[in-house]
Amino acid sequence: MAQGTQHRIKIGELARKTGKTARALHLYEELGLLTPATRTSGGFRLYGPDQVARVYWISKLQDMGFSLPQIQSLLASVAASETAPEAMHGVRELFQAKLDETRKAMMRLLELERDLIESLSYLEGCRVCSEPAAPEVCSSCSNDRRADEPTPSLVAGIHRGPGPRSDEEDHERTDLR
Repeated sequence: MAQGTQHRIKIGELARKTGKTARALHLYEELGLLTPATRTSGGFRLYGPDQVARVYWISKLQDMGFSLPQIQSLLASVAASETAPEAMHGVRELFQAKLDETRKAMMRLLELERDLIESLSYLEGCRVCSEPAAPEVCSSCSNDRRADEPTPSLVAGIHRGPGPRSDEEDHERTDLR
C-alpha cells in the first residue's frame, strides 16, 4: 500500500462502518456532502477518518430531521460566509430553530403519553365490566366506579359515534369544504 493510504478505507468498508449503503455514500458524493480523501491508481475511492466523521455528522443531522438538500444548503452557507463567526452564527440560528422545534415535538409527545397512560388506566376498569350488552352501552357506562371519573379524551371519542347531526353541524361541514 502506498505511503499515506494506510489508514484509508474503500466505500464498502465505509458503508459497513457507518451503517450506510454504498449507494447512499455515492449520493452524498454527488450532492457534494462527501469527498473521498483520495483515489487509488485503479480509481477506487478511499476514505479517511475525516470522511467517516462526515458520514456520522450527516446521519446525526438526518436523525434531527434535516433533509439532504438542507444539509447541502447548510454547507453552502458556511462556505459562502466571509468569516468563521459569520458562518457559525448561521449554524447556531439553524440549530436553535431545530432545538425549538424538537422541544415542541417533545411536549406534544409527552401530552400524548399522558393521554395514553390516562386512557389505559381508565380502560383497565373495563376488564371487570359485567355488562353483558353490546359495546354501545360503553357510551353510557353505569358502573358506580366510573361515577366521579371523567372519560379520557382518547376513550370519549369511541363513545361519540357518527350519530345524527344537527343542521348547524351540516352547515359547518359545508363551510369547511
